[in-house]
Amino acid sequence: MKTLNVTWDGIHDSTGYLFSFAKSLSCAVKNSPWAEYAEDIIATSGFAFRMWVAADLCPSSTSIWSFDIQKSCVENGGLTCEYVGRYWEQDTIEKQKWLEAIANIKKSIDNGVPAVSWDIGIPEWGLITGYDDEKQVFSTLAVNMSQTELPYDVLGKRELPILSVLTLTGASGKPQDEILKDTVKLAVAHLKGGEWCDNAKGLEAYPVLMKHFEPEVFTNENGFAWNREYLLGTYGELKYYAYKYFEKTGQSQLAELYQSIHSAWMEAFRINKTGDGCAVDILAQLKLAQKNEISVVEIMEKMI
Repeated sequence: MKTLNVTWDGIHDSTGYLFSFAKSLSCAVKNSPWAEYAEDIIATSGFAFRMWVAADLCPSSTSIWSFDIQKSCVENGGLTCEYVGRYWEQDTIEKQKWLEAIANIKKSIDNGVPAVSWDIGIPEWGLITGYDDEKQVFSTLAVNMSQTELPYDVLGKRELPILSVLTLTGASGKPQDEILKDTVKLAVAHLKGGEWCDNAKGLEAYPVLMKHFEPEVFTNENGFAWNREYLLGTYGELKYYAYKYFEKTGQSQLAELYQSIHSAWMEAFRINKTGDGCAVDILAQLKLAQKNEISVVEIMEKMI
């Protein structure tokens, strides 16, 4: 078996719920020849700004978006990549896409870079870190830290039978000022609801989430405690990467706003997890974050 030595070390995830695609992508970049892009790519691919919330707080809302945008989003950040996807009711191309994905994975591993793949051990994105043609299995690293083997013939056919594999191939040399401008465009497009999702997205996600922290609702929904924790931890952690990117690129006003937004989400996460406060306190933090992120969009629109 050819296996890469890859861990999650060095990927900032203080809540433990960083969005699995973003976390896997950053880790793949960190373990590549283009490691200097590893922190920025979560913002420059647009994922630091994305939010999806279902009315019932179903955690699967984070996995209902257009997977096909992965290639263009990653390449926005100055990297080049290959992407293979096969979704529902595409049985006629299943084998073709499966063979293409396996070839891309092997090529990436041979080049020393793990592949980002959907549902390799748990129904989230994770990393494929090796392959063994004799045993016909991949070695994998899931976001819950588990390291397992995935048979070739199970790729794209596990718990949620969708094929989605992204492999990094290089750096494009795209200038940093162009990356910044296009990142702002991506952020505005999502925050204003311009990207597909069946659930509330962008700024529209705030009122849907906040509804569950209204005192009269919160009291009756203790069973949703983990769902709330998951969403707060996922999006709170993503805001960190928006803050760090704008700080690095010298966008002080946006950096200051996203630092405040990140802090508000993290305080909401802390209160929800520890019970050291009440629903009203969480709601206040989310309202502050919402207000500041609305201001963010107004600033960004003037930059486009």
